Amino acid sequence: QVQLVESGGGLMQAGGSLRLSCSVSGRTFSPYAMGWFRQGPGKEREFVAVAWKDNTYYSDSAKGRFTISRDNVKNTVYLQMDSLKSEDTAVYYCVARTSGDGTYSFNVPSTYDYWGQGTQVTVSS
Repeated sequence: QVQLVESGGGLMQAGGSLRLSCSVSGRTFSPYAMGWFRQGPGKEREFVAVAWKDNTYYSDSAKGRFTISRDNVKNTVYLQMDSLKSEDTAVYYCVARTSGDGTYSFNVPSTYDYWGQGTQVTVSS
């Protein structure tokens, strides 16, 4: 059984940085894509960033402040978050898609096969 195990969330002041990590455990496979979504208080779940083949894509709110990277040997994805703002406060979810078959829309939650349990990020102003 595949599990995505996240770590690195916490409390940070505005302007600070946090680094989230997510590792794949269980069945050995190399995900086609790995990324992050988030859900803030009273908000819908939204796309943050994805690493897909040799590409990376970001939401407008993440662009220029967040950096996603993958270690394919460790089957781990990272999200470096800099210049944090209070509006970044959310539960951050790691996601993985197993294959490239079918239609892949990287910013659509239902396109991903696996989700992590979520890690809380709180940014104080």
